[in-house]
Amino acid sequence: MTDVDNALNIMKYLSTRPAVVIVKHNNPCGVAWAHELSEAYDKANMADRIAAFGGCALFNRPLDSTTAEMVSANYLEVVAAPDFEDGTVDILSKRGNLRIIRIGRIDKLADYAAMRFVDFKSLIDGGIIVQQSPLNPIRSPEDFLPASTVYEGKTYAIARRPTEIEYNDMLFGWQVEQGITSNSVIYVKDGVTVGIGTGEQDRVGVAEIGIFKAYTKYADSLCFGRHGRSYKELELAVEKGEEDRNLLKEIDGETKQAKGGLIGSCMISDAFFPFRDGVDVAIREGITAVVQPGGSLRDFEVIEACNEAEPQVTMVFTGQRAFKH
Repeated sequence: MTDVDNALNIMKYLSTRPAVVIVKHNNPCGVAWAHELSEAYDKANMADRIAAFGGCALFNRPLDSTTAEMVSANYLEVVAAPDFEDGTVDILSKRGNLRIIRIGRIDKLADYAAMRFVDFKSLIDGGIIVQQSPLNPIRSPEDFLPASTVYEGKTYAIARRPTEIEYNDMLFGWQVEQGITSNSVIYVKDGVTVGIGTGEQDRVGVAEIGIFKAYTKYADSLCFGRHGRSYKELELAVEKGEEDRNLLKEIDGETKQAKGGLIGSCMISDAFFPFRDGVDVAIREGITAVVQPGGSLRDFEVIEACNEAEPQVTMVFTGQRAFKH
């Protein structure tokens, strides 16, 4: 139920298109939206097929038979949707131990985006912390602020404004960020998560973890598409001498060339960067845009890093952290 709840916490911002949020241990492992629900599910699932195994998938449109067949081919523990078209429950029931949840009035979910909820946390000594949830003010590209700051009397401003495509991914990524445990950095491209780094203690570390995950998930997706097995399964078969090592080398080479699918992606950070090293590691992987709250004493360094990049990287501020613990 808490996985479904956190998926709803993200989905309330994604009502304009068919979208799928797959959650595992209260953090999303794959989120995507598309023109068709089946396409959104395929993208969300393949974003991190391994982590999605045994996860919770939330759909914001009634589940159709095409999508149900795709879901049934995988192993999930929870499928939640506003409704289920005729025959879809029978398809889903082929999988044992699957919890099927119908969420009525999900068309009203977007209304909750403007509402706070009360969060209770119990302490070890029996004390209770009561806090309100934050309100996310970013609802359209116009709500972003061009990255700019003043340091020692000099104004530093981002040189390149985002394209329409970048704005779309920036908005999508910031909404997904609302449901990810802080301290986090994620990468998104074309309306799907590419790499998700969650709950780390340092900024550059979580940026690097998100990159590492993007590479491993990209390689696994290539391997599964070509050989019908995970990268780790193929790796084990190669070690046992059952498969040609060149199969792995081919996948590794393509993954390296594509930089794990990060080329042209947007970097989304729930908090500001205390140093430029956090964005530098992502710029080297080919990102083209950054979203972050802003407010660091070294914002000027981060802006300089983006302006010095070739090609230049654009960046916007949100003016508010997406804090979730």
